[in-house]
Amino acid sequence: MKIALVGYGKMGIAIEELAKEAGHTISYKIDKDNHAELTQLNTTNTDIIIEFSNPDIAAQNILFCLTQNIPVVCGTTGWLSSWDEVKNACNTTNGTFFYASNYSIGVNLFFKINEYAAKLMAKQAYQVEIEEIHHTEKKDSPSGTAITIAEPILAARGMDKWVNNKAAHNALGIISKREAKVPGTHTVAYTSKIDEISMTHIAHSRRGFAKGALAVAEWIVNTKAKGMLNMNDYLTI
Repeated sequence: MKIALVGYGKMGIAIEELAKEAGHTISYKIDKDNHAELTQLNTTNTDIIIEFSNPDIAAQNILFCLTQNIPVVCGTTGWLSSWDEVKNACNTTNGTFFYASNYSIGVNLFFKINEYAAKLMAKQAYQVEIEEIHHTEKKDSPSGTAITIAEPILAARGMDKWVNNKAAHNALGIISKREAKVPGTHTVAYTSKIDEISMTHIAHSRRGFAKGALAVAEWIVNTKAKGMLNMNDYLTI
């Protein structure tokens, strides 16, 4: 499998290491210093693109790759204001676009547990809050993973929105912390005057994220899956 890495930071490097171990070829490594090479990507030299760049340029990268009919696996967060544009492009080109805010299998199982807990706790007398901790280089806040965690809680409680701070009226609080060398920690806490129930996922390294992204890329190439896809499609959960 020929993989183009669009975004060659720590995640790109981790994916490259695993891809080579699995016998795949890295066709291109594109970052800010050689971004013009993106225009060289085509179905002859690349089977799939794994995109972990930054919020400012992710949508541009995705849209170009879709016009070249190359499947895209994207893990960049913070660009979702352009979601409809990407969806339209994917539909128009009959393309393949896979997005996840987090590619860790453990995190995606955590999402499902969180959905169930949100429904179970919706009518109970508990206050709920999300906390996320990431490395100091992370560009978006709150994390895309924290926003994904927030969505079923908002739906279950009939709340209007989340705020990146302490909870306000009819708004779910997401507390963001940035600390050196933290791959990602997410906690959902339900608190009352008499007790607290909390659920936490702690990532020990980026390897879990990289492994998940590579597995999804292999699945797409092998199955020739089409359309707008996510981890529910891959895990069938």
